[in-house]
Parts: sequence; structure tokens; C-alpha cells
Amino acid sequence: MSTIETDTAHGHGGAHADRHPNLVHHFDDMEQQREAGTLGMWWFLLTEIMFFGGMILAYTVYRHMYFDAFAHGSNVLSIWWGAFNTVVLIGSSLTMAMAVWHAQHGNSKKIVFFLLFTIVLGSIFLRVKYIEYHDKFTEHVFPAGSFQWPIVHESNRPNNLGDLLLMLVWIEPLNTDQSASGAVAEKAPAMEKAPTAEMEQGPAMRGEIDRTMQDQSFAGHVRMYFWLYFVMTGFHALHMVIGIGLLLVLAWQANRGKFSKEYHSYIELTGLYWHFVDIVWIFLFPLLYLVDRHL
Repeated sequence: MSTIETDTAHGHGGAHADRHPNLVHHFDDMEQQREAGTLGMWWFLLTEIMFFGGMILAYTVYRHMYFDAFAHGSNVLSIWWGAFNTVVLIGSSLTMAMAVWHAQHGNSKKIVFFLLFTIVLGSIFLRVKYIEYHDKFTEHVFPAGSFQWPIVHESNRPNNLGDLLLMLVWIEPLNTDQSASGAVAEKAPAMEKAPTAEMEQGPAMRGEIDRTMQDQSFAGHVRMYFWLYFVMTGFHALHMVIGIGLLLVLAWQANRGKFSKEYHSYIELTGLYWHFVDIVWIFLFPLLYLVDRHL
């Protein structure tokens, strides 16, 4: 009887000794644990698809109903900022993929490097969104505040890569005066120049100007565009902030040597989340920034 108990004890001790220290007790092995985590993340991402999908559906319906108003609202946005942020997020997907690859090969130093690189790119994206949001507040097109349409005083917009990089580090572009006055003159002709010119063409054209730029219902439709813009990009930015927080924790853990070839599922799962957030922006950029643009 004592021999059986001794063999059983040795058997259990050997089984526990063979278990990976990061293997949760209700899984048989590390591969099963990794597959369960991946399945859970995909279920979570499906709920996120429905979340953002509902907003995109609402946007699509209202854009179809009020296309002219949405086109006016979209053309207020800087395509330079939107395109730059798209490139930044595509680059962050590459660095995140490199972090996952090095995690699979157990290279802790490279994991930390690429995770921090991804954090830097994500922070640049949020910096650009801060600039864009600040401009919209100063132009009084934030829909929950003192919304004004058309815009009376338009903020500076980057007209080239040099201006964009200067504004990114809190430096005004070299052509500030020209860009500001020129942008207002080009994008808001109906406020000053157009009415004078159109008066010579009769009341029909003046009525069209009033309908598109001064009618309260039209301004309300533009306001709807900005409601959707702030809600969609705001929730996306919130997901970016959460992602950066997760990456900071993972970088700290990787620096302490927590991950290995056998155990790196947290990095893989966070990578799936990060790629999803990047893909959402790939949809938001053309939907919000490229309405009635002739590139």
C-alpha cells in the first residue's frame, strides 16, 4: 500500500515538475492555453467590429442623405494630417509584427525595442489628433459646443510635408500668413467673395449660396457630420490610448525577461488588437477625409 502511494506521489510530482510555470492549472499544455487566448481575442474583436460597424453604418446612411453637407464638412479636414496618420499607423503595424516575431524567437531585447517603437508611432498619431481636435475647437465646429457654420476664422493647415513636420513639433509653418488667409479665401468663398460675384448672376444663384452655406438646416447637417467625425475618431483614439498602455506593460515585462519562445501569447494577442485598431483607421480615413475630394 505504501509503495502505491509512493509511486502516485512521484507521478504527481513529476507531472507538476514538467508544467510550465506560466501554464494556468485548467489547461493541459501551453499550446492549448495559447489557442484559448487567441479564440477569446477573436471573439472580443468581433464585438469591436459590431461596435465600429454600427457607427460606420450610421455614417453611411447620413452621408447618403446629406452628401453635400458631408462634403463641405469633410473638406474642412486636412488631408495632409489624415494621410500622415495613415502612414504612421501602417508603420506601427510593421513594428508590432516585428515585436511578435522576435517574441516567437525569444529575443527579449528586440521585443522591447519594437514595442517602444510602436508606442512612439502611436503617440505621434495621438499628437496629430490633438492638433486636429484643437483646430476644430478654435474654429467652433465641435458639435456639442457653440457650433458655427460656415467657419469664420480657419486655423492653419499643412500644405506640404515641411509644414506638417514643423507643426508636429509646435512650430508654426513658414508661410503662416499666406496659408491662413489663402485657405479662408479658397474654402469659404461664399462668405465674402462669392455673394458679390453671384449677385450679378441673379437671385437663383444667390439662393443656392444661401442654401449651401447659410441655411440652418444645412448647417445642422454639417453638424451631424462633425458629430460622427468626433465620435468615430474619438473612440478610435481611446482604443489607441488603451493599446499604448498595454504595450507599455508588455515592454516592462519583456525587459524583465518574462517572455520566451514557449510563453509570449500576451504579445501576440495585443498585436491582434493593435492591428485591428489600425485597420479601423484604414476605413475611417477615406470615409471622413476623402468625401468629394478630387485628388
